[in-house]
Amino acid sequence: MADEKVKARGTQEFVPIKEVRDGVVILKDGSLRALLMASSINLALKAADEQQAIIAQFQNFLNSLEFTVQFFIESRDLDIRPYIALLEERYAQELDDLMKIQIREYIAFIKDFTERANIMSKNFFIVVPYDPALIVRGGGLTGTLGSLLPKGGQNVSVLTDEQFEQYRTQLEQRISVIEQGLVRTGVRVVNLGTEEVIELFYKLFNPGELEKPFQVTQIAK
Repeated sequence: MADEKVKARGTQEFVPIKEVRDGVVILKDGSLRALLMASSINLALKAADEQQAIIAQFQNFLNSLEFTVQFFIESRDLDIRPYIALLEERYAQELDDLMKIQIREYIAFIKDFTERANIMSKNFFIVVPYDPALIVRGGGLTGTLGSLLPKGGQNVSVLTDEQFEQYRTQLEQRISVIEQGLVRTGVRVVNLGTEEVIELFYKLFNPGELEKPFQVTQIAK
């Protein structure tokens, strides 16, 4: 029992997230992070002039930023188990023998195709940081989603409600800049809520577990 407590405490110390409040990640060093989920654009389907226009708009967006942002792409093997389960349910309910044969053959085809094709699902995220301490020191933040977690896991005093609201206001201003800049390129973004942020980090720290695909309904297909 004591070993389990030590192991749990060690794991908590490794993860420098203090809490997730109102969709905002509060780190142990007192800095804040917002996570945005972004839609994608298939440039291959665009005409050459459209491709150049999108790239130019994105370049202008990056050049206009006065703070750092982090782009993260989550790639996972496509989990077809929910779809297969739906087909199995349909198979059990089907009364027509011919339809049952077709459903069974279709299930076998889907399983074989996904095993050979190695289909991946991708999600695109933008990490928006606000770190008062680094701003005072004139520092910066770099890296991918993993490095949004500072090394060392420094503990600071608990943020007061007034401090949190003040910092979140600054963070929301940065989020607005990101949204306005990317909408010109045709990319739509949505701010992740508390449950969605927790789900994302759970998947990152438990990569071996297959779950339902990450979904945010606010982004239109």
